[in-house]
Amino acid sequence: MNRGMASLRRRRRDRASRFLVTGAAGFLGSHIAAALLRAGYRVTALARGSKGVGARARIDRLAGWFGLEEEARGRLAVAEGDLFDPGWADAAAEAARAGARTAAAGIGGGTAKIDEIVHCASNTAFAERKRAEVEAANIGGLENVLAFARRAGCSFFHHVSTAYVAGRRTGSCREVWPDAGPFTNVYEETKARGEILARDACRDAGIRLNVYRPTIVYGDSRTGRTLRFNALYYPVKAAVLLRDTYLADIKERGGRKAAELGIRLGPDGRLVLPLRIEVAPGGGINLVPVDHCVAAFLAILEDGPGGGIYHIANPEQTKIEDIVDYGRRHFGLDGIEACGPEALAARPKNSLEVLYDSYLGVYRPYMQDTRTFEMTNAEPPLAGRGLACPAFDYEVFARCMDYAVATGWGGRLFAS
Repeated sequence: MNRGMASLRRRRRDRASRFLVTGAAGFLGSHIAAALLRAGYRVTALARGSKGVGARARIDRLAGWFGLEEEARGRLAVAEGDLFDPGWADAAAEAARAGARTAAAGIGGGTAKIDEIVHCASNTAFAERKRAEVEAANIGGLENVLAFARRAGCSFFHHVSTAYVAGRRTGSCREVWPDAGPFTNVYEETKARGEILARDACRDAGIRLNVYRPTIVYGDSRTGRTLRFNALYYPVKAAVLLRDTYLADIKERGGRKAAELGIRLGPDGRLVLPLRIEVAPGGGINLVPVDHCVAAFLAILEDGPGGGIYHIANPEQTKIEDIVDYGRRHFGLDGIEACGPEALAARPKNSLEVLYDSYLGVYRPYMQDTRTFEMTNAEPPLAGRGLACPAFDYEVFARCMDYAVATGWGGRLFAS
């Protein structure tokens, strides 16, 4: 270990290292910021106002959702800014200074310097029509943060990327710098370009770099709680919406529209949806709960060698057949079945299947994925803390979906 890394580890050990977290009001950004605070670090959270709610209010609301105690909140500073606003860097620096003044008054101790940056802010849209805004966030925004890191003399840059920079391929994906593609969508492409951008900028500035590559992150495996209801949740929500729509049609309007699609009530009164969902032989979806993702992030940050690429993945793909079975059991979705492409080829899709396919859209490649993700670099720090990715079984599914329903699939998130 060189002298610089040894000094940084001492600062972390003493909880003297101050972190700037971008995208701190987002899904992973908020979880990481909360975890750093709980671990005793001082955090400056960079966030934007949204829908009439300012950054401070958004972060305070999230702190309440996470149940952060006052001691942890005392080590939290908030900077309101957009990465495309020239004033965001000044706002971040001033928030850090304000936090240091509070610390000097007796809460936490420390200086105003930002030592490490955790870059979580990104645009996760897949649609090609949104290319300009995705590139602006994932490339232009990253460039601005890297420039700030260089000016501020930061020691370490933690770049939250995605395992899907691997692009369209099959088989094992290694923890190495990404190739030039091809990619499934603009999100994958810009995250791959962003990794190379971060690598080159940090190398030139003498800043250590970690790249964290989670797969598909869902809610907390222990509680089911989450702040985001896309990916895993969206196909399930779509099926539940179809169920509720056609149950209402049958009970309130005589069921004419349901009958046109072959939808009916079974002998037990449950709705039968004639819906086949295509699965790929040997494929599935790679799911990581947010509690494991954040624990793995902290283990790599604190116990890793001080630079590298790390997959945060599940060693076992979840079969879509299993998720279909879980959905049938939990939501009474009778008639839904998983089948291979040959079954769909033998009988054309019915109108309900065409409709449901339109809902799945951009998620389909990740539901039929045959890629696996090596964790050669990630395994040692995770094993050192006894961390293993929880299996995605029916009990975990039920907890997550119960929370989704209780919060109106996110519509009543902070009212629950």
